[in-house]
Amino acid sequence: MTLSQRLHQDLKESQLKKDELKVSVLRLALASFNNKEIEKRTKLSKTAPFQELEELSKLTDEEMIEVLNSEAKKRKEAIIGFRQGQRPALAEKEEKELIILEEYLPKALSEDQLREMIKEAITVTNAKSAADFGKVMSELMPLIKKRGRADGNLVNQLVRDLLSKEE
Repeated sequence: MTLSQRLHQDLKESQLKKDELKVSVLRLALASFNNKEIEKRTKLSKTAPFQELEELSKLTDEEMIEVLNSEAKKRKEAIIGFRQGQRPALAEKEEKELIILEEYLPKALSEDQLREMIKEAITVTNAKSAADFGKVMSELMPLIKKRGRADGNLVNQLVRDLLSKEE
């Protein structure tokens, strides 16, 4: 079952259970997928044959995960903003939405797993100092996408820490 099929199935079940919050979050996610497909189709329309646009513009599971990650990031930022603005009820709603979105995302990698992947990327790129940060990140990010997901700020900090030890 693809991610899209799973979301549609869960949306139907949530509607039957009258789970308004989950229905709202899933509809928003599906709308975000649709917007991403339209964006992709628009870019492809300049080069691809018209007959193939529909098929070519369908999102892969990886692209859907990117969209869900983006939605999750929006929720995290909103939670911080609402907490700072002394709006705990709104922050709580965003937290509940985030929990629902995270059900559809790959499991987050642990800090230890990230450290191992960073060490691997440092070895592959033969990085020696903080000046090699970009090389390490360009090697590392595809690995992270294949194996799970991780907070970008944490990855950034861990890479800087490990590179400073290399010097």
